[in-house]
Amino acid sequence: MVVCGDDGLAHRLAAELRGVYREQVTLVVPPAGRSVRQPMVGRARAVSAALLDRVVTAVNNRGGGSDDTLAPGERVLEAAEPTEAVLAEAGVERAAALALVYDDDETNIRAALNARRLNPRLRLVLRLYNRRLGRHIEELLNQAAELAGGTAAGRADDGDGRDGGSGADIGTTVLSDADTAAPALVATALVGTSKVVDAEGLLLRAVERRPPGPGEVADPGLCTLALLSATSNDPAGDEGAEDSGEQGPQLLPDAAAVAAATGRGAVVLEQLSYSGPPLPAGRGGPPLTSLFSRRLRWSLAGLVAAVLALAVALTVVTRDNPLHATYVTLLDLFAINEPAHNKSTGRQVLQLLSMVVGLLLLPVLLAAVLEALGMFRTASALRKPPRGLSGHVVLLGLGKIGTRVLTRLRELHIPVVCVEADPEARGVAVARRLRVPVVVGDVTQEGVLESAKIHRADALLALTSVDTTNLEAVLYARSVRQDLRAVLRLYDDDFAKAVYRTLRTAHPGALTRSRSVSHLAAPAFAGAMMGRQILGAIPVERRVLLFAAVVVGGHPQLEGRTVGEAFRAGAWRVLALDTAVRGDVGAGLVEAPGGGLVWDLPDTYVLRAGDRVVLAATRRGLAELLGRRARSVT
Repeated sequence: MVVCGDDGLAHRLAAELRGVYREQVTLVVPPAGRSVRQPMVGRARAVSAALLDRVVTAVNNRGGGSDDTLAPGERVLEAAEPTEAVLAEAGVERAAALALVYDDDETNIRAALNARRLNPRLRLVLRLYNRRLGRHIEELLNQAAELAGGTAAGRADDGDGRDGGSGADIGTTVLSDADTAAPALVATALVGTSKVVDAEGLLLRAVERRPPGPGEVADPGLCTLALLSATSNDPAGDEGAEDSGEQGPQLLPDAAAVAAATGRGAVVLEQLSYSGPPLPAGRGGPPLTSLFSRRLRWSLAGLVAAVLALAVALTVVTRDNPLHATYVTLLDLFAINEPAHNKSTGRQVLQLLSMVVGLLLLPVLLAAVLEALGMFRTASALRKPPRGLSGHVVLLGLGKIGTRVLTRLRELHIPVVCVEADPEARGVAVARRLRVPVVVGDVTQEGVLESAKIHRADALLALTSVDTTNLEAVLYARSVRQDLRAVLRLYDDDFAKAVYRTLRTAHPGALTRSRSVSHLAAPAFAGAMMGRQILGAIPVERRVLLFAAVVVGGHPQLEGRTVGEAFRAGAWRVLALDTAVRGDVGAGLVEAPGGGLVWDLPDTYVLRAGDRVVLAATRRGLAELLGRRARSVT
C-alpha cells in the first residue's frame, strides 16, 4: 500500500493500514518544515530529481501489538510533490493500492493521472473536496483502467495474501474527509448523543442511551451496537479507547453481554431506512415574507382593515352598493374626491376619517419601499444575526469541514450563526447563498461570540484548524453559559482526552465532545484502499464502528450461514440484506429498488452467495472479514 499526503490524515491512514489490516505501507510525505504545501499550479516538472529530497527506510521493532505498531520494513519517502518519479520510487508499479490524500485537489488529480499511467491495475483512492469534479475524475480514471485492460482482467491471487476480487476492486474511489466527518459532528451538536450515517441512499441513525437506573439495562432498540465504558457516567472518567480493557466500550456485544451490562449505557440502532437524494439548495431572490419586517406587515394589515371598515360604514350610511362605496372610500383616502359639502353629517365624518387614514398610509408605504430596497441591496451581503434569535447553533470556522457541516445543518432546517475570521474563506459564499448570518471576526477577541448570540445558543461547534482557538472559544462560551453543548475539533488524541476529562469534571451537567476529523475519516479511506465499500463510521467514545456493504460470495464466514450464525460478537453483525443485487461489488445500494432492501432479517435466514448485506463491524473485524485471504502455500 502507498499513502501520499501532507497532513494528519496520511499518518492516520498509514497507521490504520499497518495496525488493523497488517499491510506493508510506503508513506510519502513532504520533508520536515514543508508540511504546509502550496498548490501545484505553474510549477515545472522537468527537474523531478530535485524534488526528491531523500528516502528514509525506517525499521521499527516495537512490540505490544497495538494499533500504532509499525510493521518491519516500513518505508517513509520524503518528497515535496508526488511526481511520476516519486511515485515510481514509492513502488506504485508493484503496489496494490494508492491513496492520495493531499489537501489540494489538483495535487491529488495530477498524481492520480500519473499513477494510472504507471499501473493501470492499481486501486486508487482520492481525497477530493469538489464532489462534482470527483465524480468526473472517478469515471475518467475507471475508463482509463478499462481501456488498459486492468479491470477486465481482474487481479488473481498471486500469493501476496490479498483478495483476487473483481474489477471493481482495482477501480477508483473518490472520498472526502469533510463529507465523512460532517454527519457525526452535526448529530453530536444537535442531540448530543446521536450517530448518523447517510450514504448511498442509506440513512442509519444510532443513539446513546443511558441506563434508567441502578441495576437496569438500557433499551436495546432495533439492536445494540455497543456498550459504553463503565466510567461513562463518572464526571471525572475518560472516554474509552482501544486499550481500555474490560472497562472500555464493547462494540457489537452479544445478548449475554447486553443482559449482564447493568448500569452501563449503550449505543443502539434506532433507524435504518432509505434517505433518498439530498434536496438541492434553494436559489433565487429572497422570499416575499423576508422583504418586510413583522412590524411593517402588521401596519399594512391594520390600514387595510381600516379601509374595509370605512367602506362598510359608508355602505350603511349612504345605502350605496358595496363596490361603489369601496371605490368612493379609496377616492377619499387618496384625497382625490370632491368635498362632501351638501352631504349628510355621517358622510362628511367618514370622508374626514378616510383622509386621516390616507395620511397614515403615506409613511407606511415609504417604509415598505425603503425596506424592500434595503433587502435587495443586502441580498448579496452577509447577514447579521437577528435580535431575537435563540436556540441556534454557533459554528466557528468556515473551512472545508465547517462548510460541509453548515450545509448539513441547513438541510435539516437548523438555525445557524457562523463566525469566521477570514471574509474570503470558502464557506462565506455558501453562507451568503444559504442566507445564514455570519459574524466576521476573530473568535478569540472580546465581543465576537456575543455578536453570535452565544448566550442564547443551544450548541457550539468549534471547527477551526487551530486546537487552541477551539479550546479558548469553548472555555469562554462555558463561562457565559454553563449548560451549553460544545463540540471541539481537536487533532491530538492525548490533548483531546485531557480536554474532555477536564471539561467534563468542571461542567458535569453539560455535554462536551472532542472529535478528530482524520480519526473519523481514516477507517473509510482504509476500507476503500482494501477495495471494499465503506458506507460510513460512527464514533463510540474514542473508538470507531464501521458500516460496509459486502457481497456474501467468497466469504466463508457469511456464505451458507444463517444471520444468527454469521454474527460474531466484537467483530461484525449483519444489519440488512439487499436481495436485488447479485455479485456486483461496485454497484451502490441506491441502484436497487426499494423492495430489495430487507431491514428486519430473521436470524434463521441463510445468506446466499449473490446476496449483498449491510453490516456493522469493528476495524479489526472488517479487516479479518474483508482485508485478506489466507496466504497460499506453495
